[in-house]
Amino acid sequence: MSSVDRFSTITELADALRAGTTTSVALTEATIRAADALDERLGVYLARYDDTALEAAATADRERAAGIDRGPLHGIPLGVKDIISMREGPTTAQSLVLPADWGGRRDAPVVERLRAAGAVLTGKTSTMEFAIGSPDQSKPFPLPRNPWDTDCWTGGSSSGTGGGIAAGLFAAGLGSDTGGSIRIPAAYCGVSGHKQTFGLVPKSGVVPLGFTYDHVGPLARSAEDCALLLDVLVGPTDDDPTTVDVGTFRCAPTVHDGVAGLRIGVARAATVDGGFCDPGTATSLDAAVAALAAAGATVGDVEFPLWDELHDACFLGLYAEAFAWHRPHLARAWADYGFDTRLGIAQGSLVSAGDYVQLQRVRELGRRAMAVLFAEVDLVIMPTTGRPAPRFGAPGMDRDERLRSLYTPPFNSLGLPALSVPMGFVDGLPVGLQIVGPAFADALVLRAGAAYQARTDWHRRVPAIAAVD
Repeated sequence: MSSVDRFSTITELADALRAGTTTSVALTEATIRAADALDERLGVYLARYDDTALEAAATADRERAAGIDRGPLHGIPLGVKDIISMREGPTTAQSLVLPADWGGRRDAPVVERLRAAGAVLTGKTSTMEFAIGSPDQSKPFPLPRNPWDTDCWTGGSSSGTGGGIAAGLFAAGLGSDTGGSIRIPAAYCGVSGHKQTFGLVPKSGVVPLGFTYDHVGPLARSAEDCALLLDVLVGPTDDDPTTVDVGTFRCAPTVHDGVAGLRIGVARAATVDGGFCDPGTATSLDAAVAALAAAGATVGDVEFPLWDELHDACFLGLYAEAFAWHRPHLARAWADYGFDTRLGIAQGSLVSAGDYVQLQRVRELGRRAMAVLFAEVDLVIMPTTGRPAPRFGAPGMDRDERLRSLYTPPFNSLGLPALSVPMGFVDGLPVGLQIVGPAFADALVLRAGAAYQARTDWHRRVPAIAAVD
């Protein structure tokens, strides 16, 4: 019998597959049983592709028996957020608005790359409508619930991918991130999630939100797993002009090189001291700082330039870009949009051309200021969010306070690599540590995440609900 289970890392699962102590079919069947037992309560999937997943798993097992090894993702069950086109079924973006043939039932480039690496794609995971809405029980779609407490949200908008990994419904998956939509569910669900440097991974075949803010990237159990996925996803495509060719780009080979000698700045004043962070999250950050220092890094507080301006530039800019894409859909199907989605996108109509130009100037000033900061430190850390997952229906912060408690948007404005890894629990719910680096320093960011996870076991914790056969 294999010692691995559905909560093992990709590396552990790949080693077991190569050793012959488990099979891809066995791993995929275990995730199907878990989905049968849990998904009605958790709302992870918008569509399950059990039959094609089992076919892909059987193919992976036959290939391995024939001596074909496609790499660490070969035979590994993965989920795909339902704004990313796949050939198995329609891409809805969890909305009633898109035509059934959006994306032409073709694989997006990122999906093609996962298939080429031998991954087993189990289905489309739930999201917030068009990756911008809030949980909406009035629509005929799953309500993503947090495996740590089903009265709480998973975060969004890569909700199902984050919740599915935490509950063991697949080993890892794809999300998208325009203002934090990979990192927020990673933090709320106690998993790892990486927003890559803008331009490394193609966005074609993905329903857009903010064209210059959107990123596609991995969520997984560990930083190392994120590195393995990113290495497969990276590379330019002709149909996405924002992609860049950086030549050979590999994160996994250096992911265990540690942080000894690195200079790490803590953006405490901009986040913890900003009035939207609870004491438990601040305490968890202090412990994370101590762990990184014990691993050999030099860690000290830094001033983060233009924090509020970059935070606002993200939301205002993505609203404007979202409105530009959605304008004909809004005119045709206004009532089919959820209220919160409609409200957010419609705000983009209030951003003038002059405003939009000013936002781009702020972003450029921010990039220049960050270049100065990164001459002094190698990485910057902070909490991913100021508070753990919110409860459904509970009285909460007003909208501005809620957005200010998210520490992810500035890095969409800047396009910088940012990783969220679990750093503890507050009131029984996970909270995340965010690690940020200079452009194209994704390998260094993931390396720091792996070094932190080598000294902690937060990413190994499993919610009680997930303990099914």
